[in-house]
Amino acid sequence: MQNPFLLGVNYWPRRKAMYWWTNFDAAEVSDEFAIIRDLGLSIVRFFLLWDDFQPEPDKVSPEALKHLQTVCDLAEQHHLQLDVTFFTGHMSGPNWCPRWLLDPAGVQHWPQLVSAGKVVQSNYRNPYVDPVALDAERLLLRTVVGALKDHPAIWMWNLGNEPDLFAHPPTEAIGQAWVREMTQLIKEIDPNHLVTCGLHFASLTSHNGLRIDQVFSETDIAVMHSYPMYIPWSKNPLDPDFVPFTCALTAALSGKPILMEEFGGCTNTPGKPSEVWEWSLLGQPRKQFMASEEDFAVFIDATLPRLVDVGSLGAFIWCFADYPSELWDRPPCSEFHHERFFGLVRPDGSLKPHAEVIRKFAATKPTVKAVPPLQLDITPDEFYADPAGHAERLYKMYIASKAR
Repeated sequence: MQNPFLLGVNYWPRRKAMYWWTNFDAAEVSDEFAIIRDLGLSIVRFFLLWDDFQPEPDKVSPEALKHLQTVCDLAEQHHLQLDVTFFTGHMSGPNWCPRWLLDPAGVQHWPQLVSAGKVVQSNYRNPYVDPVALDAERLLLRTVVGALKDHPAIWMWNLGNEPDLFAHPPTEAIGQAWVREMTQLIKEIDPNHLVTCGLHFASLTSHNGLRIDQVFSETDIAVMHSYPMYIPWSKNPLDPDFVPFTCALTAALSGKPILMEEFGGCTNTPGKPSEVWEWSLLGQPRKQFMASEEDFAVFIDATLPRLVDVGSLGAFIWCFADYPSELWDRPPCSEFHHERFFGLVRPDGSLKPHAEVIRKFAATKPTVKAVPPLQLDITPDEFYADPAGHAERLYKMYIASKAR
């Protein structure tokens, strides 16, 4: 029997965005889960904003844990499964830091930092090696996994969202050891659910302490987050071959089943053509391709079957909703203007064209294909001698092979 190709969405509530855990509205979540299920999606990936769940390092917020239980119950009611992401961490431009991790003597890795719901000017300690942070991480995993391991809505545990953007492990060995310890801790409590770590394209093109082959040697499956609009050597900002290629390359390097856990793009306002926006982001010039809604729907329509063809376990779109103007004066929308417009639904809650594309694709009931892995002409160690160069070279080979 063939396994279904999993279709999912990365989720923040439309009216709350990253502020939902401190302003929780179960009715809103239920309404939005109903929309997600109506589109034919079966998995919701969501994020435990670290500061909200651990305002103190030695205590998990009972209120946040209660809200999390409610989310799981609502998912079960709507016949949805959950990809639960810990230690968030980096999200949609800013970094969101637990207040107890702030330290003027630490190292900050991103231009905008939010803590306790406010933009702060500070550095912070490295969560891969700081003893207080490591103990806090263990406590959060024990508490959440212990409470929910038997909940029928749980599908997978996830150790982070592009965690290198929050901090780099000091060495690759430390990065791998961290993933190994946290995965094993989860497995000791819950041996029945998958565990992964939400790496993105930077782990294919840079030395960020989190190598694809090393990290996913410690987890059950590999995942990838991929956006052609950010990569200069993709064929164009809506290149339908780029996302499947990064899936295939991740699978080849890791030797593990692969899930496209995050892909998508930002769209222009309704009725406007694809164009490049320009603005000042934190005092620096910023240019961003914004697809027309129609062009973006074509991109999604072309990308989904290609993901099936490379053997992906599934595809999770980024993300559920655009954010209404009431959120535009708060991070991430205040500076990262394009983050306002990544949704399946518009700020008023209406569906964009690509939501209907996904609905129609889901109705075909696609299944996972058993396909030969992408053949690499180098070892993982040789790849990481020049990851950016090899990734671009291998993409050109991939495109050439498809043309034959």
